[in-house]
Amino acid sequence: MASIFSRISAGEIPSHKVAENSRFLAFLDVNPLAVGHTLVIPKKEIDYIFDLDDEEYIALQLFAKQVAKAIKLVVTCRKIGVAVVGLEVPHAHIHLIPINSVADMNFANPKMSFSKEHLSTLAERIKTAFETLQR
Repeated sequence: MASIFSRISAGEIPSHKVAENSRFLAFLDVNPLAVGHTLVIPKKEIDYIFDLDDEEYIALQLFAKQVAKAIKLVVTCRKIGVAVVGLEVPHAHIHLIPINSVADMNFANPKMSFSKEHLSTLAERIKTAFETLQR
């Protein structure tokens, strides 16, 4: 059975996409720790990030770096934190989380909730920043 992230990538489940190319997808987390919390995934379904071959792993990290730069242009924060946990969904993914302190990266923190309109607007702003950085 396809993971929820594979279904998002295939368009079967809606998401707030912020960046995409033929191999990778970035979208806003539906249970964010912070405004702009984004997930970056390979479109190819692989459970464990360290099972990616070296080229795919490097390309995923470089894609995530560009997404992080776009988030930083849109969301007020000190830095973009990076986390790979890999237990909650059996599909390799990277969390990009706008942070102002180390405590902001605690996955035990309460999750935030935003309206679909807010998420759509935020996703579009990040997407525009991402596309601008690609030029």
